[in-house]
Amino acid sequence: MQKPEGSLVVVTGANGFVGRHLVKILQAQCLSVRQATRSLPESTSLHDWVSIGDFDSSTDFSNILDSRVDAVIHLAARVHCLNDRVLDPYLAYRRVNVEGTISLAKQAAYRGVRRFIFLSSVKVNGELTAQRYAFSTDSQPQPQDPYGISKWEAEQALRQIASETGMEVVIIRPPLVYGPGVKANFQSMMHWLARGIPLPLAAVTENRRSLVALDNLLDLIVTCLKHPAAANQTFMVSDGEDLSTVELLRRMGEAQGTPAHLFYMPLTALKLGATLIGKQSIYQRLCGSLQVDIDKTKRLLNWTPPVSVDEGLRRAAMPTKG
Repeated sequence: MQKPEGSLVVVTGANGFVGRHLVKILQAQCLSVRQATRSLPESTSLHDWVSIGDFDSSTDFSNILDSRVDAVIHLAARVHCLNDRVLDPYLAYRRVNVEGTISLAKQAAYRGVRRFIFLSSVKVNGELTAQRYAFSTDSQPQPQDPYGISKWEAEQALRQIASETGMEVVIIRPPLVYGPGVKANFQSMMHWLARGIPLPLAAVTENRRSLVALDNLLDLIVTCLKHPAAANQTFMVSDGEDLSTVELLRRMGEAQGTPAHLFYMPLTALKLGATLIGKQSIYQRLCGSLQVDIDKTKRLLNWTPPVSVDEGLRRAAMPTKG
């Protein structure tokens, strides 16, 4: 049942990389948005921000859920960390990503929320794909780390809540997201290229990686917020063009106006070097393949990525304000 005029969209993790851009898009479409974060950002108008504290099974979400809330877009999560130093990473991820999500979804359903959109991860499917194979929503989930496992458990719990309450659940599994203000490994690669540092990756031409520009992910989230066919579905998302590491680096360089300087080193030597310094995961991300199939997303939602890879890289290379 549709909510009355003036209904609200709640965005959790509203001050994150995806959230802060999503809120601007929703507001530009004249939607009323309630921004939910763990703690209130500094120097912000408090009329549309709500602090919810820690995310876990005991969190009371009544301060963000009321009779006007029509949809929840749940972005808040304990994100994937390459060097996690907590004593038990699985329990830490589970407390936030599973127990916190379940608590929010149950309270949302109780309050009559119509649709719950959950940003999951391709890591639910696994870490690597074989040559000429892409993960789809029909692929057998094979999460390999605590983050991926927690997202998979949350997905299963949300489907159960949907079947028990009638609240519509939409799940989106993105691969690596890049855009203005991107951090971590993608930002590091852009900095290396900008400084003209030679990289020993000229041999990495046969792998294929799916990526998704921030603007493409945002467009799909907004589509899933409104499209009737999105209800109770899971979607993969990408730019629709998969790149080898060499091609990605060259096009990143072009986007920044700094040509990539690549030199040849055999893959066996790269793998050995990564193993010796304990960076096997970095080798896997640079040299392995991870592709996703977005045919279902395109067909069911009549959706195509609005931004090309080259335009997405150009926007990612632009300096961010503030």
